Order: sequence, then C-alpha cells, then structure tokens
Amino acid sequence: MTHDTLLHLLQPVTRFIGGRPLDAALGEDLNRKFPAGGALYHQILTICLDGTRDGWVCAKEHGGIRYGRVIPPDAQLDGFSCDIVLMKNLVGPRHTHPSGEIDLNLPIDGNARFDDHPAGWLVYGPQTTHRPTVSSGESYVLYLLPNGEIDFH
Repeated sequence: MTHDTLLHLLQPVTRFIGGRPLDAALGEDLNRKFPAGGALYHQILTICLDGTRDGWVCAKEHGGIRYGRVIPPDAQLDGFSCDIVLMKNLVGPRHTHPSGEIDLNLPIDGNARFDDHPAGWLVYGPQTTHRPTVSSGESYVLYLLPNGEIDFH
C-alpha cells in the first residue's frame, strides 16, 4: 500500500464532504457513510500500519508522538491535506484549525479514544483550538486539513 493508494481511498471521503460546513453534523454523516469497522476504515488502518513499518507514515517523532504529512494539499482531495499521527496516552501540542479539521480515530490498542471520542470520525469547525489527546490506549489519527492549514501555538 502506498501514498497513491491512500489518496485514492480518501477521494470518496473528500467528495462526500464537498462544500459542506465542517461541523458536528458532518462528523455524524461521515460516521454513517464511512463507519468505524467498515471496509474503508480497515483499509486506511492497514495503510497506517504498513506505512509506518515501511517508513513513509509517521516518519517523524517528537515527545512520544510519531507524525507526518503524507499528502500535501491536493486538488484530487478537493484541496485537503492528510496528516497521520500515532499517539499512546498522550496530550499533543495546542493548535488552531483556521479552516477546520476532520479527524479519523483508528485505535490499535484497546479502546483508545481521541479527544474522548471512540473509533471513527470527529470534525472541528473553523477557528477551533484544542490539544489533541489520545487516552485509554494507542491510536492512529488521520487529519484532513483544508488547504493544509494548521496553526501551532
């Protein structure tokens, strides 16, 4: 599995998002359309595991967090970028989402929660701020960022 495979898998997601507002309703719709435990979810988790092993996913590390931007903003993803992090019982750096953030929590250890949410999608609207937190285990978190925008504090 490669970068191109991931890009191809994410295209239906970003098409589904379209020009919709990034809000809780979108998160609910993503969880219905592309559920945790579904085929797309398992394919993305496999890419995360294989890509980490092969060195192109989560290629960087700082403070116990493995991370990396695997797809820069791309027209094939309607301008979204894709970052993937791997965290285990950690609180990440505070940041703001200028245009919003769409997250997919992919636990690999127990019932890991991302920002107190189980496996699946979580959407943050424009200008929201948080410290990403993985609790109760280890998890990959895939981030889709409009135009790759993220501001760390």
